[in-house]
Amino acid sequence: MRRSTTRILTTHTGSLPRPAKVVEQLLAGRRSGAALDAAVAEAVADVIAKQKAAGIDIVNDGEQGRTDYTVHVIDRLNGFEGQSDAPRGTGEPEFPELAQLLSQFASPFQHRPACSGSVSWKDFAAVEADIARAKAAMTKAGIEEYFMTSPSPGQIARYLKNAHYKTVEDYLFALSDVMSREYRAIVEAGFILQLDCPDLAMSYALYPGIGIADYRKIIALNVEALNQSIKDLPADRMRMHVCWGSTLGPHHGDVPLKDIVDIILKAKPQAVSFPGANPRHGHEWKVWQDVKLPDGKAIIPGVIDSTSNFVEHPELVADRIVQYAKVVGRENVIPGADCGFGTFAGRVQVDTKIVWMKLASLSEGARLATRQLW
Repeated sequence: MRRSTTRILTTHTGSLPRPAKVVEQLLAGRRSGAALDAAVAEAVADVIAKQKAAGIDIVNDGEQGRTDYTVHVIDRLNGFEGQSDAPRGTGEPEFPELAQLLSQFASPFQHRPACSGSVSWKDFAAVEADIARAKAAMTKAGIEEYFMTSPSPGQIARYLKNAHYKTVEDYLFALSDVMSREYRAIVEAGFILQLDCPDLAMSYALYPGIGIADYRKIIALNVEALNQSIKDLPADRMRMHVCWGSTLGPHHGDVPLKDIVDIILKAKPQAVSFPGANPRHGHEWKVWQDVKLPDGKAIIPGVIDSTSNFVEHPELVADRIVQYAKVVGRENVIPGADCGFGTFAGRVQVDTKIVWMKLASLSEGARLATRQLW
């Protein structure tokens, strides 16, 4: 994994806006076929070019062919024919006016079936196709380092409830065993593997009234399952993303980073990505004053908000980068975005044109920070 050794490098979280022709195919229920393949291939090439033009150093395929960052696994794995969860809506029942305001941002993909049978691969070829398409586009564009996202066992278990295995632990480790094949394939293809682990922070909302001590036990098991799945992969070819969700809600019930950061750092990936720009978590850079970053680890703090249509000023971006660098060391900071800009196909929270303006501001802020730090 490249580090910020001579200048501040930049990246982002994973999902990026999809063009209309891809969204239309996905909304129509087409998960495969020549028309979708052609549209996705074109979208991947375009999104790589736009990242490069925006000055992003470590890029990806923008998750262009996926409905979202987790549910696409139901098309690739056996065992998910159980009853679907009720539609999630906006998730803000405490604030009905806000819920109504945000209803337009609800994901159109609400089918989240339970695990009703043993988990196994039924379409690993789809994974191989994703990898081949993205790698070919990266090579053609001359990209030096690129990453690919994949959901963690704990995240899949959070999204797709267990109705088959005797215990949650059995379910987690079955997912760990199965998903290890995808993780290995991504790394062996030359990508940095990004494990999406919002379960480590977002699962807190699944247990109203739970104490921090009990919650820590839950996510510690998730990290154990994650580490089991990647035990044979090199740490420096992996990173992970932890977050509190990409919604526009108040986030007043989010678990504080300081209460879970030590467990997160026990995960094997070399770098950890987390939100650091939004108003609820922007102050948590201070956590790193008290928590020593383990040797060899790096952080990927969000320095631009992925839910706001404000374009952050490059000087503000630089200030945020320098703030982190002074605490953990300049070589250990690779700034990014709080979360994805295209978390769900068909859901638009930030204008597509503004997304690219924000990423360009991220790059310019990194250049300003480099002048201060080197």
